[in-house]
Order: sequence, then structure tokens, then C-alpha cells
Amino acid sequence: MEKVRWGILGTANIARWGTIPGMKLAKNCELYAIAGRSEQKAKKYCEDFGFKKFYCSYDELLQDKDVEAVYIPLPNNLHLEWVKKALSAKKHVLCEKPLAINADEAKQMYDCAKENGVHLMEAYAYLHSPYVKSLVSDVKSGIIGDVDFIDTAFITQFYKEDFRLHKELGGGAMYDLGCYCTTMILSLIDSPVESVKAGAEFTDLGVDSLTSAAIQFKNGAKASFTVGMCLGTNTNARYDRLYVHGSKGIIKSDVEYNQEGKVSYTVIIDGKKKVRKIKVPQNYSLEIEQLGRCIREGEKPHVSPDFSLKNSALIDAVLKEIGF
Repeated sequence: MEKVRWGILGTANIARWGTIPGMKLAKNCELYAIAGRSEQKAKKYCEDFGFKKFYCSYDELLQDKDVEAVYIPLPNNLHLEWVKKALSAKKHVLCEKPLAINADEAKQMYDCAKENGVHLMEAYAYLHSPYVKSLVSDVKSGIIGDVDFIDTAFITQFYKEDFRLHKELGGGAMYDLGCYCTTMILSLIDSPVESVKAGAEFTDLGVDSLTSAAIQFKNGAKASFTVGMCLGTNTNARYDRLYVHGSKGIIKSDVEYNQEGKVSYTVIIDGKKKVRKIKVPQNYSLEIEQLGRCIREGEKPHVSPDFSLKNSALIDAVLKEIGF
């Protein structure tokens, strides 16, 4: 299969340690071009990873007719502008999570994609994992009965300096981490959201450093999550958990969001434990390959527009509750 020629707007850390290594593993991806505000940094990325071209402005890359798809890892406040510019240049787009600052922005982006006949997918690499697909399959099979409660958490380090600390850049724990919890919950509970209650602690710079929320769904199921940036400063510490309670059994997991390698979770029914053992490839390679198949083979994006819009609306509801 002919490879998709990819360009990257920006030299963010997630591109260096996560997505670009995933692109190199993806069988249908060609690392074609990278753009950065710093010529020195863009050139270094080009040399380090084997891109064919580098540009010193994002617009120059978008003008390159050979670029077919664009990955956007820019700060959250810049997503709307550059996603729409890339889509209007007829480029398929993979944009880092969260796609938008609010649901209205997300809708604008998907409308733009439709107008230009190209794909737009929100970059939740972990949702492509065989681990998550196994979880969803177990829940949908009815093995634990009807889901009545889910609890999940994602807590990380605080930062000495980072865009996550600044409200004007789309920072805060809810935008950075809460979107993982909400997407996990929405993947496992197939029902409209009825109500949301939430509370938060804020830093001196005005972003939430710890947020907890409770969600009520129309089918009667409930969910809760906690996210935070509070495990020391620049410690690389993190804490992840998932608990799913059903009418016939439960699922427990300590697998980290985006974890790769050998992972497992436990299904408990009538006191008897079944351990699901799963081998997970590098998650970022999975999302690149999947969007590549959408472009070349006509697949539909695994992280669909409807799903992302539903998730954006839920995030909006939580942010409104905490007064952010």
C-alpha cells in the first residue's frame, strides 16, 4: 500500500517521545515534513527522525502540495486556528487531545473537514489499544451485566513551567487529563449524559490542579473521575485506575492510559477472577495507521466526530461546574 505523506506542525515534546516514534513504526506512514518556529529545532527534528523537509513556518508546510496529512501537537488554544487552516488546505488532520477548548470550536472544525472533503480525527492514541478494545468488548458482551457505576482517575506531576499551567493556553488538569477519563467513561457507557456535578482546586495562575466529577446518565448508570497535577513537581510520577461495576460482576484495572507492552486487567464474577492478558503495541503507531487506512482504504476514523463532539460537550459541562 502506498504510504501517506505526513507533515507535523510544531516540535512539541509529545511529538518527540510519542507520536513520531509511532509514525516510524506505522507501516503506512512516510515522515515527509516538519515545521517549527525555530529553524534550528525544526532542522534538528528533521535530522534526528529522517524527515525529507523542514519548514520555519506552519503556513509553508501547509502550502506543500505533497503533504497529505498533518499532525498538530500545538498548545490547546492554537488548535482551532491551525486545524481549520490545515483542513482548508485539503490536508487530513490528526490533532492532539483535547481537540478544542469547547464543543462549539470542535463543531467548527468538523464542519470545516466536511466542507473540504478530508478527515479530522482527535488524537486519543489509547483508544486504539487492544486493551481498550478488550474492555469495551467485555462490557458490551454483558459478561458483567449492565454497567451501573464506573470510577477512573489520572493524576500526574505538577510542573515548574509548562503550557499546562496557563489558562490562556488551554491549560489545567481537566483539559490535559480529564479528557482521558471522560473518553474512557463514554466508551463504556452508551447513554446520553443527564447531569454533571464537579469541584476543583485552582493554582495561583488560575488553572485547575485537582478536579473531581460525578456524572449521571439517562439509563441510570453513574460515573466518577478524579484528575490532578499534584504528585510532586517534575517527578514524572503518575497514578491511573479504572473500576467498572456491573449487575453481574466487576472489572478492575491499574493499566496506565497509553501503556504499551504486556498489560492485564481482572474480571470478577461471583467471586471468581479471570485475568485478561493483552499485548499492546505502541499506541501512537496504531492511531497513525488507522487514519492512514481511512485515507487510503476508506475506513472511518475510530475516534469519530460524533464521539469527540459528545466528549467535548461533557468536558464543557464539567468546566462550567468548576467555574473554569
